[in-house]
Amino acid sequence: MKRKFNVFGKVMSVYREADEWVLYTESDTGMRARVYDVVIPSELAEDKLAQFLDDIFHEFANQRYQSVFQVD
Repeated sequence: MKRKFNVFGKVMSVYREADEWVLYTESDTGMRARVYDVVIPSELAEDKLAQFLDDIFHEFANQRYQSVFQVD
C-alpha cells in the first residue's frame, strides 16, 4: 500500500512494508529516497498519516502550503 502526500510543497510517500510505515521523499523524476530520521508508529491508522506528517514537518509550512494533503 502506498500513499503520496504534499508535505508543505515537498512530495513524500508512505508505504506499508512488513507491518511498518516507511517514509520516502519523491523526486520530480520519479526517484525516491528513504527518510530514516522519521519513524511513523506502526499502529498509526492510515487515515491519520497526513496529520502525523503535518505535526512532524509543521516548521516547513508557508503561505502557499499551509498544511499536508494527500495527492493520490
